[in-house]
Order: sequence, then C-alpha cells, then structure tokens
Amino acid sequence: MKKWMKGLLSAITISSLGGGLLSCSDPKGEQVQPLPLGRADLNETRMTRQVTPGVTYTRIERGAQSSQDVYTVDVAFKAHRGEADSLAARLQADGYEVRVETVSKRAPDDPGSGPIGYLVRSGSFSTSVEVNALRDRLAASGYTGLRAIYTGEDGAETMGPWVVHVLEIDPSSFRGTVAPELGTGLIPERETLTSLSGRKGSLAAINGGYFVIGSTDGTPGDMAGISVLGGNLVSEAVDGRTSLILPPGSGKGADIAAISDSVTATSSDGATRLVDGLNRRPGLIRACGGEGGDKPVEVPKHDFTCTDDSELILFTSVFGASSDSGTGVEAVLDASGVVTELRQSRGGTIPSNGSVLAGTGDAAEWLRAHAQPGVTIHVAIQISAEGASLPAGAGVVNGGPRLLGAAVPHITAYAEGFVHPDNAEFYYRFGIRRNPRTLAGITREGKLLLVAVDGRQPDYSVGASFEESALIMQALGAEEAVNLDGGGSTAVTVGSELLTRPSDATGERPLGDAIVILP
Repeated sequence: MKKWMKGLLSAITISSLGGGLLSCSDPKGEQVQPLPLGRADLNETRMTRQVTPGVTYTRIERGAQSSQDVYTVDVAFKAHRGEADSLAARLQADGYEVRVETVSKRAPDDPGSGPIGYLVRSGSFSTSVEVNALRDRLAASGYTGLRAIYTGEDGAETMGPWVVHVLEIDPSSFRGTVAPELGTGLIPERETLTSLSGRKGSLAAINGGYFVIGSTDGTPGDMAGISVLGGNLVSEAVDGRTSLILPPGSGKGADIAAISDSVTATSSDGATRLVDGLNRRPGLIRACGGEGGDKPVEVPKHDFTCTDDSELILFTSVFGASSDSGTGVEAVLDASGVVTELRQSRGGTIPSNGSVLAGTGDAAEWLRAHAQPGVTIHVAIQISAEGASLPAGAGVVNGGPRLLGAAVPHITAYAEGFVHPDNAEFYYRFGIRRNPRTLAGITREGKLLLVAVDGRQPDYSVGASFEESALIMQALGAEEAVNLDGGGSTAVTVGSELLTRPSDATGERPLGDAIVILP
C-alpha cells in the first residue's frame, strides 16, 4: 500500500449513465461534483485521506488515454496564414506530409479578435518513438524549432487521462500553520519540495510561485514576482499580478488579490529615490512589471527578462552572507538605517541586523551623493492588495493569472502578461495547451484549496489549460482561485512522500519557494 493511502477516509467511483455531469455523495454525505474535464461520460475515482485534523488529501483520477489523440511534429507556429501556407508548400516539396491548423482561441481578456496563429504540423503516430524519428528527419532536412508533441495536450476535447491532487485545509479545525517557505531558506539557489518538506517537518506541502532558474535571467532562486515572509517583503512585485495571501496561522483569512508595491529610499538630506528591487541581481527583472526605466516594457511579461542598467537594489539577510557582486556602489545600513560604510564595488557582507543598498548607473551616483557614512536612509515599503493592506505578519506567494472571481471563471491572462503581443505562440503554449498546473483557491466557507494537476505524460495525465484549471477549481468549490507556478515545478508532498509525478526528464525540480503545512 502506498503511504498516501494510509488513513484512507473514502474511496469514490463516479460513472456516467449517459446523461450530463453527475454528482454524488461521499461517505460523509457531502455532494461531490465530477471534474468538468473531457466528455461527461468519463469515469472518475477519488481517494481521500486525513493528513491531520482539518487537512485532507484527495487524489482524483479521471478518464483514459484516447486512441483519437496522436503524436505529431509542430514544425512551426506562424502568425499569418500566408506564412504557414508557404512553409507547408516547402514541406510538401520535400516529400513530407503536412497540414495547417488554425489556432482560434484567445485569452478571455484579450481585446484582439480572429485567430492568433497557424500551426504547421507533420505526421500522425501512435508512439513517441515514431514521432521523434520524424522530428530527426526534418532536422536533417534543415528545419529548425521542431517540437514533438501529443495532441491530447492541445487544449481541444480529449478523454484524458487526468490525475489531480487536492490538499484541503479547514482553518476551523486545523490547529497548525500554513505559510510560504523559501527553498534553502535563502533567496539564492533552490531546493526540491521533498528536501524542503523534510527540512521543515511539514505535514504536507505544494510548490509555490514563479522563480528565476538560470543566471542569465537574474539570481537563481529569486522569486519572479512578490514574496512576503512573516510580513517582510523579500522580493518585489510584478505589479498587478494576482497572488495568494496567507495570514499567519491556520489559513484563516487567506485571500487572492492582485498586488502592487512601492519601495523608496529617502536620505536624511531630503533626497528620495525609487528602490527598483530586493534581493536580486541589479539590471535583470524577471517577468518585468516594474518601474524606473525597465526595458523593453514596464508591464508584466511572463517568462521574459527586462533590463535596466540603473537600479537601486535592497539586500537583506535573507539573501545570505553577501550581496550580489559586480560594478557599482553599495551603502551598508545598520538596523536604524544609518550608513556605516560606502563601498565602491558591489558584493560585500550583509549585516545580520541591517541591510545593503546596492546601486548601478545613476543609482550608484545617487548613493555617492546621498548615502555617505553617517547619513540615515529610510526605506519605505508599501504593499497594496487591490487597495487594501496586507494582514500583519502575512506571507505572500506570487502567481498569475487569476482564474476565478466570485465563483465564476475570470482569467486575466492578457492583463497579467501571459499574452505577448509580439509573440502569439507564447499564450498558445502556456495557456491554451495543457500543462502541469499548481492552483490555489478559497471556498465560500473559507477553506483553502491547494491543487496540483500532473501533466505532459500522455498515458498518465495530460495536464490542464488555463480554462480547465478554472473549471477544476470551480468544481472543487472555490470562489476565488489563482494559477501558481506549474510545469516541471508542480509538486505535492504528504509527509516525506512525493505524490505528484515530475514532468521534467531530470526528475523533481528544485524550487524557489513552497507552501508548507506545519503541525
């Protein structure tokens, strides 16, 4: 018996008798709404166990692999039909079977109209071995940017399969703590969920927000959006992005809101300057959404790195022993904000009871002019959650886009930077196609739902689109819901056991942060 099945409370099989979606009661008499994934007549099984009083884990399996879905090669995604037809003609001339498929679906809040693009595809196979062989032949013929894909992940109707993991926390009976936790306990670098869970002794855990992976995009492990731990801002917001707010304690009062922040440094000589970010490499802004001259945009742009050669960055002890090294200037502040040292390069020690302000470009000149030793620098931080302040001591996990509002689908993908006006393919790959997903929601009764959908594994689980993710959360009873980091990051543990199946070929992915459920 798998560890997660110990303490099993209920096992339910839901089958259709040929009509619409059914609902049935679990052993406690509570209504169970089948997940609205695929056809209404798909079988669904659920197994629920109690993790601790007030916390349950449910595993939902739905559907089965369809013989109608195939493996094919995406040769290219083209924005214009003429470009797609021209490439298709070239493929035909080279002896390849080819078809052009229209991608009509847009993000629900996208103001544009008409198709977003055209897929040029070749081949139709029942196995990944065959499609990989075609991909290799196409590459040998000079075609580039090839993807071997499974059509069951396209976002159109399929029979599945799906595997969904649900952690439900009822603050009225749970006596522990739900809170965000950084991988390794520090901003730099990352940690797998199983390692983090073991280190914290968590009852259960799920991966959290978006984060930097490669050094070309910033500081690996830095959150690509807001992070607040115990009321302290440790990573700046991608302004306007929807995030999960966790007040201290059992999850009571958890909220989902679009968050923005403002951080300024004011010298005792009266000079004030914007602080561009916290605890990251100056000049690289993952997911954009900042201010102060970021290029090419200051609005959110997901999985994209904006740049700014003049930045003022605040480093605190959560970054580790030393600030990020490089050219520029940094002022060392004691606990009262008094400048104790002005360094002529970056990368020095961060005092455990103080901070470091590091500047590049004109921010370095600002420090030289206004942060000489003996001067006091006051750093002011304001965080707004749709006009409201955060609860005292709260934690925040970044996410996006919003999925549900007032118990109905409300997907703000365009507004939150998941639609790239200069690259229509991005939203198709990220939001329309099925991927592993991690989701958070809050029910009318105030219960917190932390949900993971396995994906990218055709014979096990195909994943979910943004729209399907919203419908999953709605069916589970959420009134508000947000998408968190997914893909290879999606992970759930109960105790020390990893219950999700990693989609990365390398196995479990090290994370920037996670949401931990502690005794």
